[in-house]
Amino acid sequence: MYTETTHGIRITVRPNYLDDQSSPDENHFVWAYHVRIENQGATTVQLKSRHWKITDAMGRLQEVQGPGVVGEQPVLNPGESFEYTSGTPLSTPSGIMAGSYQMQGPDGQVFDVTIPAFSLDSPHQPIRLN
Repeated sequence: MYTETTHGIRITVRPNYLDDQSSPDENHFVWAYHVRIENQGATTVQLKSRHWKITDAMGRLQEVQGPGVVGEQPVLNPGESFEYTSGTPLSTPSGIMAGSYQMQGPDGQVFDVTIPAFSLDSPHQPIRLN
């Protein structure tokens, strides 16, 4: 698991390689990632948007931006959490994801919360010794 706390918002990510949805012979590798967003702060916040940076093993960067997560813009009161699962395909057997959520406080102020960088590893990645 990967965890990071920004402005009292704790983000925890757990990636999982999906062998049954991947086709290594066709350079198609798929991961699910489970995210938990916890409001450890003192005020209510709403997740407004997301910004992902997905980099494959060849260094190719794909950016994904949009409103909310899985079709929702959850409101989190102090002590509350929201969890969801999503996924991403890559054409390489490994990669890395990182990003941020844009949150809004009760005063209308918008701020970014860091999504920790996490590794996308499959059993098909060749091991290299340095």
